[in-house]
Amino acid sequence: MMQCYLLRFNLCRNLFLVSALLGSLLIHAQPVISFQPVINGLSSPVDVVNANDNSNRLFVVELGGTIKVYDQSYNYLGDFLTVSGLITSGEQGLLSIAFPPNYSSTGYFFVYYTNSDGDVELARYHVSGNANVADPNSKQIVLTIPHPGQTNHNGGKLNFGTDGYLYFATGDGGAGQGNNAQDGTILLGKMIRIAVNTTASGPLYTIPSDNPYAAANDNIRDEIWAMGLRNPFRWSFDRLTHDLWLADVGEEAWEEIDHRTNGNTGGINYGWPCLEGTHTFTGTGGCPVPANYASPILEYPHDPVTGGEAVIGGFVYRGTLNPAMYGYYLFADEVSSNVWALPLGGTAADTVQYKTILPLISSFGEAENGELYVTSLSGQLFNVLATGNSALPVKLLHFDGVAKSGYNEITWSSTAEQQLKQYEIEFSSDAIHFQQAGIVAAANSGSYIFKHITNIPRLYYRLKPVDLDGQFSYSGVITVASSTAGENIFIRPSVISNHVLNVQTDGTVSSLHLINMEGKEVFTRSVANTRGSMSITIPSLPAGQYLVRMQGNGKQLTQKIFIQ
Repeated sequence: MMQCYLLRFNLCRNLFLVSALLGSLLIHAQPVISFQPVINGLSSPVDVVNANDNSNRLFVVELGGTIKVYDQSYNYLGDFLTVSGLITSGEQGLLSIAFPPNYSSTGYFFVYYTNSDGDVELARYHVSGNANVADPNSKQIVLTIPHPGQTNHNGGKLNFGTDGYLYFATGDGGAGQGNNAQDGTILLGKMIRIAVNTTASGPLYTIPSDNPYAAANDNIRDEIWAMGLRNPFRWSFDRLTHDLWLADVGEEAWEEIDHRTNGNTGGINYGWPCLEGTHTFTGTGGCPVPANYASPILEYPHDPVTGGEAVIGGFVYRGTLNPAMYGYYLFADEVSSNVWALPLGGTAADTVQYKTILPLISSFGEAENGELYVTSLSGQLFNVLATGNSALPVKLLHFDGVAKSGYNEITWSSTAEQQLKQYEIEFSSDAIHFQQAGIVAAANSGSYIFKHITNIPRLYYRLKPVDLDGQFSYSGVITVASSTAGENIFIRPSVISNHVLNVQTDGTVSSLHLINMEGKEVFTRSVANTRGSMSITIPSLPAGQYLVRMQGNGKQLTQKIFIQ
């Protein structure tokens, strides 16, 4: 069967099934990446997003114009929307959807596509009375960007920043379009940043006052946030650091990954068409390096073994179900089927390559809980999984925490420490975004105590053991809550290894419910209006984080636990 590539749609070749699990290329403590198919029967899927509305739903964008919605267990909930007024040919079609931070209260969302004239267009829609169906008659065109002459290089990814503004990157207009990416009067080949309206009245968008070219009479469009892009088909923000990661598809010889730290993304010039990656692009005759040029963090050649021909940008993994992958930036190539993982703080030399791991990858996506997904033009959605190639030489015997007056006391014990350098103690207020609380030197096995000075009533903690080579892993997450945290239930230890929950409650409770991170109840037990101490045996469950929910006297209390 012959397949055509979305970003290199003029290239068609035979595809063969390959293994999705590779281990021989990996070294100590690097993740082993695999892809688990979870949804089949899609038609050219090119994007997958969540609505950030606590529904845990996944929205899959099909190039032909339909957006399908699924629950957290991958059950099909229906067609959310079929976008009207678009054209589908080669790289043209429906390319992305984005939900603003206030979607759950306003119901407005945005889509990006090529319209019937071949121009790229941003439109706003509103959800109907059914949360799984949008109102097709609510469409309002926010912005149309002329795209004459060619059907390719449309860009195509929408993302909202933590500032609430909508960002999207456009392609340069395709072959023969000259210097569009460097022309400030044209919105092609740019990163755009606008303040979209999510109310029923007023202009559909305005210009943020701190946009770098918002000043009058500079002959540069106010919407422009950054310049010099060729075809930035897929890009993302790191949900923890808010850094920008952008993949720009190359022309003759090089694909590039650009990384900009949070607060340093505006006013940047990525160099195209003067440069392709870090190399002078011969097609322009050698134009000078632009002012404010930012070089890529990584580039790879047009080589089917070591590189590819159409880079697909991904995400930094910040979920909890695949700790071996935590902090790695994942990206792929649509043509070569190669996948790469760039470690936290790493350089190009640290990148792990997984050769021909999955064909026709068209996009990466992130669920509400931080887990990653991949779409393939073969018609499937995959969950990205990872295991450690080898565990760090340490075994935790216990890990717990107690709230004291003015500080939290974190304790743990270990065995089998070999070549271990230190433990880094990390904390979080939401069990997603962690930061370092301190470091304790490894002592060749034994017991440890760390005091974290804090008055925050409830925090989540994890350990990061680091060996002498700089490799690391993560423990499970524990909760430490003071009596002022509004939660009178304590389950200790919060890391469960013996199928028993030891519960201590000051109030009367009637039932206990155990819920996995997909929102599915996996265990329930009536406790008949009990108070005080109780031990509850739970069934054998997959390792990972769970919520324990206790109900009674009209109250509902929750606590996170980790089952080993």
